[in-house]
Amino acid sequence: MNRPIHCALRLTTLLLAGWVQAVAAQPLQLPGAQPFNAPGAQQAAPSSGLPAAPRQPSMPTIKVAGEDAVIGRTLRHNGGPGEAVFEKTATGFGLKLTADGFQADNLLEPCAVSFGPAPVPVTSLGRPAGVPRYRLEASICPIVFDVLDGAFLVVEPAQPCIVEAAACRIDPRGLWGPDARTLAPQAKELERARGAAERAVREGYRTLTAKADPVEQRTIAREQAGFSAERELVCRDFQREGQFGFCALRLTEARAASIRARLGLASEPAKAAAKPRPRQAQPKPGPLQLTPQ
Repeated sequence: MNRPIHCALRLTTLLLAGWVQAVAAQPLQLPGAQPFNAPGAQQAAPSSGLPAAPRQPSMPTIKVAGEDAVIGRTLRHNGGPGEAVFEKTATGFGLKLTADGFQADNLLEPCAVSFGPAPVPVTSLGRPAGVPRYRLEASICPIVFDVLDGAFLVVEPAQPCIVEAAACRIDPRGLWGPDARTLAPQAKELERARGAAERAVREGYRTLTAKADPVEQRTIAREQAGFSAERELVCRDFQREGQFGFCALRLTEARAASIRARLGLASEPAKAAAKPRPRQAQPKPGPLQLTPQ
């Protein structure tokens, strides 16, 4: 055999043998298998098989106004007619109220009913919807309302009241808030607050859904969709609502407070725990000194 050809064949044989040894040193990997980790390489810890710890209820913190947010303020029905003043009394709280309405036999002719010159006592009903709720103790038209920030929402009676002595039909339901003509300077502030309240409600419903079973999830979804329609119905009569959105803001904040109450979350930001005061260093004893006798 020609010597150059012989040398070439021998070199090829040696190269093939080295390649076979290198391949044999690597573990066989099948398609879809996890990649091999060389000794010393960091490996993922094996799963314990236990379910992940449930997430704690999460929702943006909102501030829920108390009675101080309405005391002494003149509030108007839908930002226009009517007048209500929530006052502190010797025994609790009371409400001075003049309700707007229409004549019982002519619903085009306006009228008004005063509940008296002195505040009518109100009874606290707790916070069933996450905000303070009160009942006005008036026989001519018992009213239940929720206290909001600079406003209150009348949730009862279910139907308008007929005040026979005044031949007037009053319907106090809806939002009682500031005169709508005074809201212009607060326009930007109201817009920012609406965004925050909307986010709080969305996160709240998301958290409620995550904690619920499939049947409850469908109920929550219907409630979430119904809230928008309910808010539109309540706020459509509030003056200048399309311009400032005051009514929608207060109802959205109230819904966020209600959701937080259902989740067992506080509506007020928790106060920071007081930091322990640093202990003062004790003076080190000096060297022992002997007094000569």
